[in-house]
This record gives sequence, C-alpha cells and structure tokens, in this order.
Amino acid sequence: QVQLVESGGGLVQTGGSLRLSCAASGRTFTSYNMGWFRQTPGKEREFVAAITWSGGYTKYGDSVKGRFTISRDNAKNWVYLQMNSLKPEDTAVYYCAAGRPTAWSLANENNYDSWGQGTQVTVSS
Repeated sequence: QVQLVESGGGLVQTGGSLRLSCAASGRTFTSYNMGWFRQTPGKEREFVAAITWSGGYTKYGDSVKGRFTISRDNAKNWVYLQMNSLKPEDTAVYYCAAGRPTAWSLANENNYDSWGQGTQVTVSS
C-alpha cells in the first residue's frame, strides 16, 4: 500500500478556486491509479476525479466536469486536484485514494485500497 496525505483545503467564496494536493509515499506510486472522492455528513462518498498511473487517461464525476482538473507528477509522487468555479455544493471533505482499478472502474471507491485522512473544502455563498 501507499501512504497518502492531502493538503490545500480551506474556505473560499463561490466562484473561487483551490488546488488540493496529495503526497504519496512509497516507491510503487507509479503503479497506482489515483482518485479524488468527497463526502459530506450523512451522504455517501462521491467520486470526483481519477487519473491512470501514466496520466494518460482521466475521468470526472458529472458534477465537476469542466470545472475540476486532476493531474499527477510521478517524479515527485504528487497528485493534484485543481478546482475552479467552486460552488457551495462542492463543500465536503475531499479524500485522495490509490488503487489499481481498471479504466472503466475508476469511479468505484471499492477499487481503491489506500486513503488519505481528508481535507475540508468549504465554499461560502
């Protein structure tokens, strides 16, 4: 498994931007597909975005398409989530995850076996 630590969350106004970062430890980082999920109290965890090990394929949840961008730096073991045009409904705890899902199952949280502790994102109206 790989150890993950998220950072970059905070409070932002509607329409603003934030960039979340996820630092991964371990020499096998490049063998993992990476995902971002989010969760609010009382709701199930929601898929946000994912990227394959090479960075060659990305997938996004419908609610964030066109606003969020996932990327990774395999040389430095980092994954990023650039969030633009933020809305109050984007308020949640955001989690970074690592696993080996197939390209067509990137959105399934059950295919990820390493998770970070989460970082809070709050978008004020």
